[in-house]
Amino acid sequence: MIADVDTRPTETGPIETGPLGTGPTDTGPIGTGPIDWAPEPPATSSVDGPLFPVGLVVRGRRCLVVGGGRVAARKARALLRCGAAVTVVAPEAHEVLRLLHEEGALAGEGTVGASEEQLLEVQARHYERGEAAGYRLVVAATGDPDVDAAVYEDAEAAGTWVNSADDPAHCSMVLPAVWRTGTVTVAVSTDGASPALAAWLRSQVAESMGEHVGLLAALLGEARHQLQDEGRPTGSVDWLAILEGPVPAWVAEGRLAEARAAISAAIAGDPPG
Repeated sequence: MIADVDTRPTETGPIETGPLGTGPTDTGPIGTGPIDWAPEPPATSSVDGPLFPVGLVVRGRRCLVVGGGRVAARKARALLRCGAAVTVVAPEAHEVLRLLHEEGALAGEGTVGASEEQLLEVQARHYERGEAAGYRLVVAATGDPDVDAAVYEDAEAAGTWVNSADDPAHCSMVLPAVWRTGTVTVAVSTDGASPALAAWLRSQVAESMGEHVGLLAALLGEARHQLQDEGRPTGSVDWLAILEGPVPAWVAEGRLAEARAAISAAIAGDPPG
């Protein structure tokens, strides 16, 4: 029994694979400004898209990973980090445990915690037809086209979301390349057209944003909670003015007290200086 998540993208490449993360659902860094409804240019893709981006809450929900190799281990770790109750099924399912140990996923900072460790169940056996119906989300990662196809068919018949590794034609959901820091999640998908491009774009975004955006999000979250506690509408604050001022740079430089003071002044009605 274990639990953690791999921080590598599921489209491909290093860093993080958000099991179910997605990019922003409306517009701008804080949802300000008009939404651009212009159609995107056509792209070559194996997915019957366009995709509808969504972030799934999997904490406490049963998820199935069919497969026992490295790909299955990464998917299991990603789901576990998000709090899902994961069952891994495969004759070689014990390999998932070995791989997680090998990658250092079971000890040390940023790995699975004791509470999450109880969320992983490993069953060393073959997949049984129809069992996908008992789960909220299913990942097929055996590398055997016949088995993965059977898992997909069962999940589709049961109305269960399913991802088949490296097989977009047998997916009702795809797993984007993800970067996380704090509560900030950036996800990139190419609708299955180019996993390498998705991973590269994810890396470019991560490099340009920096780890400090997680702290920035935390400070802005504090301010929003303060407004809500006071019964004031969060839309009454010019958040864009805060973000275009010195606050992001101060956070990046570790000047958190100054950043917090500027945010407090802004929500009180004084422009950030």
